[in-house]
Amino acid sequence: MNFLSPLALLTVCSLLATPLLAVEETPELTGCAAKRQAISTQIEQARAHGNSEQQAGLEKALSEVTANCTEASLKKERENKVLDAKHEVSRRQSDLEKAMKKDDSEKINKLKDKLAKSRKELQEALDELEK
Repeated sequence: MNFLSPLALLTVCSLLATPLLAVEETPELTGCAAKRQAISTQIEQARAHGNSEQQAGLEKALSEVTANCTEASLKKERENKVLDAKHEVSRRQSDLEKAMKKDDSEKINKLKDKLAKSRKELQEALDELEK
């Protein structure tokens, strides 16, 4: 009887752990599949909140992504977003340097905030490119 109890306990634990292991092994979606999944999740949220207008818009977006999204086009879109973000950071940096030459402390602080925001957006664009 002592041998049976630990064996039964081990069996039950292994059966309960199996779904957890399956979840860990699921690969993270990338590219167009990730984009479709993100839109589907938003559709479910809109449906749950009874927002039919948002749901309709998201369903249209999902059908367009399904019809038109290719890995190459998505990569190009993300590369363009990174390029735009780099230009924005460069422009903000230039504006900040001009304000520093004029010693305009109020403008300097505003431009520092805008530059930080632009750098954050650049990092987000770079992160998206890696997906």
